[in-house]
Amino acid sequence: MSSTSNPNKTALTVFLAALALIGGVLAAVFISAPKTTAIESGTLLQQPRALPAFSLVDESGAAFTNAQLQNRWTLIFPGFTYCPDICPTTLGLLKTVQAQLGERADALQVLLFSVDPERDTPEVLQRYVHFFSPAFKGATAPEPALREFAQALGVAYAKVPGETPESYTMDHSAALVLINPRGEIAGYFTPPHRVDALTRDLGALLESRS
Repeated sequence: MSSTSNPNKTALTVFLAALALIGGVLAAVFISAPKTTAIESGTLLQQPRALPAFSLVDESGAAFTNAQLQNRWTLIFPGFTYCPDICPTTLGLLKTVQAQLGERADALQVLLFSVDPERDTPEVLQRYVHFFSPAFKGATAPEPALREFAQALGVAYAKVPGETPESYTMDHSAALVLINPRGEIAGYFTPPHRVDALTRDLGALLESRS
């Protein structure tokens, strides 16, 4: 086995272990609260889960805390700006969903939660998310705050080394985390994400729940 393959295998092992751990946590949540409401593109929790206190830095360099999740619905997408495919595809899809929701989208906040704080500075995040929509937000945090918030959301991520120190990538889970206007985890939208299903589900939530 060559020494260059070890970091990649180690990162993959860590990521798979994190996925297994978070999968177990989510399974425990669903088992302990079996009365969940099925929606077309994911699952709503019958009993929303409170988020612990957290502090991120948003795309403008300001603090992003529990207070920024109050009084509106929030859709959190874990990703990073150097992502070659899944992240831009998903943000482009959410831009289309936003357009199809029309005025209802005013009550929905879309947040890219970057798992790559090393490269995703506020300036980089702002340029990236505003390319898709000026209403989209981005936020991240250094370790250990990053991992603590990710674990609270049920998000797994791992750094995968590249050929050079700067060419690394990030593996991360791709579910969208739904936060209700009280700042609680209300559910998860699971891939593959579809514009029509997400628009119907989010539209119904925005119209019927506060």
